[in-house]
Amino acid sequence: MELELLGWPPDGPTLRLDHRRFSYAGKFVMSNTGKAVVREEDEPIAAVAFNEDRTDSSTLWLRYVTVRADRRGEGIGPRLLGFVREHARDRGYECVRIAVNNPFAYEACYRVGFGYTGRRTGIAELVLEHPGDRSREHYQEGLDAFRERDLSDGEREFLDRKRGADPPERVE
Repeated sequence: MELELLGWPPDGPTLRLDHRRFSYAGKFVMSNTGKAVVREEDEPIAAVAFNEDRTDSSTLWLRYVTVRADRRGEGIGPRLLGFVREHARDRGYECVRIAVNNPFAYEACYRVGFGYTGRRTGIAELVLEHPGDRSREHYQEGLDAFRERDLSDGEREFLDRKRGADPPERVE
C-alpha cells in the first residue's frame, strides 16, 4: 500500500473515483480541497479530502473519507487519517477535526488518536479532533449519541459490544 498526499488547498488536486465503489466519489473531483489517497497496484483504495477551517487557520478539517467498498474494515481508513494528521502537523496545523455520521467511522477516528468534542455539526455528525479528549466519559458520550438513532443491526450490535468500554487503543 502506498499513501500519497496529492496536495493542499487551494492547490486544486482532483481525483476521479468510481461512484459504484466509493462513497462521496463526486466530492473528490472538486478542486478547492486538498486530497490524500491510498493506492495498491496504482489503483486507489481509499481517499480523504480536507480544507482549512474558515475561521481558524490553525485547524484543518477532514471533510470526506472513503474506502473502496470491498476493502472496508481492514484499517485502511484510520491509517490514511493518521497519515494526513501527521502531514498537517508538519505543515503547522495545531488541530485536525472531522465530523462523522456513524459509529464505525467514530471508532476508526479514535484508533488514530482523535477524541469526541461533545459538539455536533449538521443533522447527524459528531465532531472529533486531534489532539482531543480521549477519556472514557467522552468516548461513551459519543457512542450514546449514536444509540439515539435509527440504526442498522450491525451498528446496534457494535454499540452493544462497546457499552461501558474504554476507548480503543491508539494505533500508529
